[in-house]
Amino acid sequence: MIQPHIQLSELNAKAAVLPGDPARLDRIARELTDVRELAYNREFRSLCGMFEGMPVVACSTGIGGSSAAIAIEELHQLGVDSMIRIGSCGALQKGIGLGDLIFACGAVRDEGTSNAYADIRFPAVPDHDLLHACIETAKKNGWSHHVGVVHSHESFYIDSNAEEQAMWSRYGVLGADMETAALFTVGRLRGIRTASILNNVVLYGTDTSESIGSYADGDALTAEGERKEILCALTALRAFAK
Repeated sequence: MIQPHIQLSELNAKAAVLPGDPARLDRIARELTDVRELAYNREFRSLCGMFEGMPVVACSTGIGGSSAAIAIEELHQLGVDSMIRIGSCGALQKGIGLGDLIFACGAVRDEGTSNAYADIRFPAVPDHDLLHACIETAKKNGWSHHVGVVHSHESFYIDSNAEEQAMWSRYGVLGADMETAALFTVGRLRGIRTASILNNVVLYGTDTSESIGSYADGDALTAEGERKEILCALTALRAFAK
């Protein structure tokens, strides 16, 4: 049966890489062999390929937890059981450089999607083994990285955004995105192994919109961070598959 949003009916892959941006699939494709475009509907663009003998699918999820959850649910219906998000984030702590990787060991559920799935007391946490594989990959390659809690929020443009960022920074939260909490919550409820790797594109204390614009223009540090998170996700999925 064809899945209504991602427009796929069958896959031969158990592992998936989930970027938010459909354009990021072009960079993922560079690291794969036997690449084949699958579908492109709304924000959901997908392709499949091979990484060191492992079949893998990449599917963009768009912006926010609700569209991410749709992709997660429909990929799972087609047999995918391990998923790693490769996204961008803004740092909430000093000392996290542009292009540094953040591995989420948990997420603050400050968005609507995870709350639609489960009581707020239910924790948003990744699969321990898949997270460990990500961390070990970064260590082996000497990539600058940080492990900690991230804040998944609902909008960039709320009036109290600066105050919110300052509060979560005081709590020791490392960075902010919009999808990780939904990924972890849906993953736990559906029995999917999940992890989230975030490429820092905003230094703490700087303007988010200006930094994201620089990222879109191909800033060298953040572009390299994106390359590293793609390789990290693929390598971790491959190691875990063994």
